[in-house]
Amino acid sequence: MAKLKPLYDNVVILPIEKEEKTKSGILLPEKDAKEKPEQGKVVAVGEGKLKENGEIQKLSVKIGDKVLFKSYIPSEIEVEEEKYLILRESDILAILE
Repeated sequence: MAKLKPLYDNVVILPIEKEEKTKSGILLPEKDAKEKPEQGKVVAVGEGKLKENGEIQKLSVKIGDKVLFKSYIPSEIEVEEEKYLILRESDILAILE
């Protein structure tokens, strides 16, 4: 993994690509297969959210968490030929267990 250190409440996610066919073998239309992933693995987290009083509030997500997020929210970047997504912790909908 590239050395990325997100600031404050930003989170770097390695996207988990959607399957192009279902478990039963049905191929998904190309439109659905090309959408941005809505799941990913957290690979880096910032130190926390900067509150108005200057304190840092720690993040709830940690490296290794598998998370759900809305597909149109993250910024996509490419570092060392690997694609990553960056978004704020508040844009993460859930941690998958």
